[in-house]
Amino acid sequence: MSTQPAPAPLLIACALGIEHLALRTGDRSGADGPVTFVRTGMGPRAAERSLTRLLAGPALADAAVLATGFCAGLAPGMHPGDLVVAEETRDPRGTVPCVGTDLLVKELVRAVPGRTVHTGPLTGSDHVVRGPERSDLLATGAIAVDMESAATLLSAVRTVRAGERPVAAVRVVVDAPEHELVRIGTVRGGISAFRVLRSVLPAFFEWHRSLLLPRR
Repeated sequence: MSTQPAPAPLLIACALGIEHLALRTGDRSGADGPVTFVRTGMGPRAAERSLTRLLAGPALADAAVLATGFCAGLAPGMHPGDLVVAEETRDPRGTVPCVGTDLLVKELVRAVPGRTVHTGPLTGSDHVVRGPERSDLLATGAIAVDMESAATLLSAVRTVRAGERPVAAVRVVVDAPEHELVRIGTVRGGISAFRVLRSVLPAFFEWHRSLLLPRR
């Protein structure tokens, strides 16, 4: 009798306590295999340190990695609570293509009906982006920016021991050109992005499950 191989673990990384709270209080019943949630801390250096340390251990050496949390939308017409599925992450150190973008879009539409899902490049920054700098980043082709996703995925692909590590990034827009927040703490005061982030785990688990299917 044949047996299915044990699924590779899933590591879901976010930066902020409010993001971690949203994920921890979401529906975790659909996980297929071990799932680890990590709060890396804010900024690319913290994300790199955290991922490099975690992925060096045997428990997560082969883990698929998904970066998530909040982001700033760059394109006009984006609204808080919109979702961004990265086709790639980029920062000055490199670009990392993401796996399973189409599936994530489909599953997010199912998990959070009525929310707009944007796809495109997600760029990294070492600071909170405000005002005119959004336009400069939009001109590079990026549709959203955050401080950790690019560093997270770059660290993930650089630490894989053999083969390729599946990586993805999904972010919830917390502010946008026409909806700029004064501070991230106002999210918990009732903005829709927190509720959306609580609802996305089923889509993440379906993405993880799809990695086990035979490739054609």
